Amino acid sequence: MTSRIDNNSPAAAEDSERPRAAALTPRRRTVVKAAAATAVLAAPLAATGSAHAADGPAFLHGVASGDPLPDGVLLWTRVTPTPDAVPGSGKGPDVQVGWEVAEDKGFTRVVGRGTTTAKAASDHTVKADVRGLRQATTYYYRFSVEGGSAAHSPVGRTRTAPAHDAAAPGVRFGVVSCSNWEAGYFSSYRHLAARTELDAVLHLGDYLYEYATGGYASTRGLVREHRPRHEIVTLADYRERHGVHKTDPDALAMHATHPVIAIWDDHEVANDTWSGGAENHQPETEGPWSARVAAAKQAYFEWMPVRPSTEGTVYRRLRFGKLADLHLLDLRSFRSQQAKPGSGAVDSPERTLTGRAQLDWLKAGLASSDAAWKLVGTSVMISPVAFGSLPAYLLAPLAELLGLPKEGLAVNTDQWDGYTHDRKELIGHLRDKGVKNTVFLTGDIHMAWANDVPVTAATYPSSPSAATEFVVTSVTSDNVDDYLKVAPHTLSLVGVAAVKAANRHVKWLDMDSHGYGVLDVTAERSQMDYYVVSDRKDPKATSSWARSYRTLSGTQKVERVREPVR
Repeated sequence: MTSRIDNNSPAAAEDSERPRAAALTPRRRTVVKAAAATAVLAAPLAATGSAHAADGPAFLHGVASGDPLPDGVLLWTRVTPTPDAVPGSGKGPDVQVGWEVAEDKGFTRVVGRGTTTAKAASDHTVKADVRGLRQATTYYYRFSVEGGSAAHSPVGRTRTAPAHDAAAPGVRFGVVSCSNWEAGYFSSYRHLAARTELDAVLHLGDYLYEYATGGYASTRGLVREHRPRHEIVTLADYRERHGVHKTDPDALAMHATHPVIAIWDDHEVANDTWSGGAENHQPETEGPWSARVAAAKQAYFEWMPVRPSTEGTVYRRLRFGKLADLHLLDLRSFRSQQAKPGSGAVDSPERTLTGRAQLDWLKAGLASSDAAWKLVGTSVMISPVAFGSLPAYLLAPLAELLGLPKEGLAVNTDQWDGYTHDRKELIGHLRDKGVKNTVFLTGDIHMAWANDVPVTAATYPSSPSAATEFVVTSVTSDNVDDYLKVAPHTLSLVGVAAVKAANRHVKWLDMDSHGYGVLDVTAERSQMDYYVVSDRKDPKATSSWARSYRTLSGTQKVERVREPVR
């Protein structure tokens, strides 16, 4: 539902697609660590963890917000109306839910209220698309029900975007990808929740994994087990798996502290998803692909604070003043089936990664943007990468990691490398239209990269770079040292050197770490600070800065920076 606030404030309600003139209030850009987040969220989150639906309707899955606009934000929660109304069960009565938005966490300055209904048909999840808020402002929100001991949900904190035409001094995003429940704890989420200076968190895909228990991490050991234990195929299955992820304390904290801007990759449905199927889908035993993908997408939109866009997918565009346009891609719903490595089909103009409509939409948006930076959220890497020069002992784990044949690989055909015609068209468009300051933000590959995106990789650096790319590593999903069962940054260093030697546009590569990124954007530069966690299997894992790279305005190249943005 969409709800407007009438609070007689200068921020009158209006169409979110139209720019609005408003002064942007400067705010501190210094890092505010865990104390602020803990003070706001610890008590309500603890209350949620101890609430029981037996006492009446309860909020057992926290709160979340997403897709911030200058005048609004999407709010989310899930109500458990009765003890048996667990996610995916289809049980429990419909429940009326109230929501409030306030300027303070004590709710003494409430600026808007509304009601909606948590229905069994939507797994008792609810969304309120609240409008009429002030631009670039922090708000607090909560939900309520009657008849339970936990009448109010945890308090959430969110933030609106700058006005479309505002000269925003800066914007800062947390960036994450690939969160395998069984492989470790989501400490990266906890550390991002502690950074209350963030404007939002970008989740670039693989928010969850579809496999049965042990199906993806069986050789490395399980930290905790999936629910349901079997591979998820039905709507009830996907709902239950999403519900489990919304009980993780670190996920609860991140969602309650920041608006999350999410896209999906393949594992939200099944491994190596394409428009007509997936590597991990067997129609003869798991039913029609169309039924499975419909179930997965329905559960995703029920459980994630995301606005569905064109054709019910996740490609959409958000704006952060005149500083940045954020173009978010869906690289699974429209793609052709992955080609076999070495088949030559990767160059076929008949094959597509984006689909014609989405590629035209992206090209038009990039060419017409008047923002200083054009950020593109892409679930798979666009930079070309050849792996053929790797030593034999690294080929097998990389092939398993990338889902490719074990006998050796030259390229990862699940990435843009498998759809070179789409990439050539897009990169040519950037060059021909003179589009500057395009930065691709990427997940999927369980490694951290900082790359130039060359017009012609074979002749780089003699030929120019058309854009840059920052790839974040996984939150928990296995990477090279996990497969090899060796200490980080030992055997993999040979592979790093080989990849960089064969791909001169790759400026940095970390094959082993788990963690997250923090992207800080100003008019002068876009900088990615890479952070790593001490141990994905430790629920109290610490975080430390690893590296930083930036793109200076107008250069289309990445360069190393010796310290993170403070």
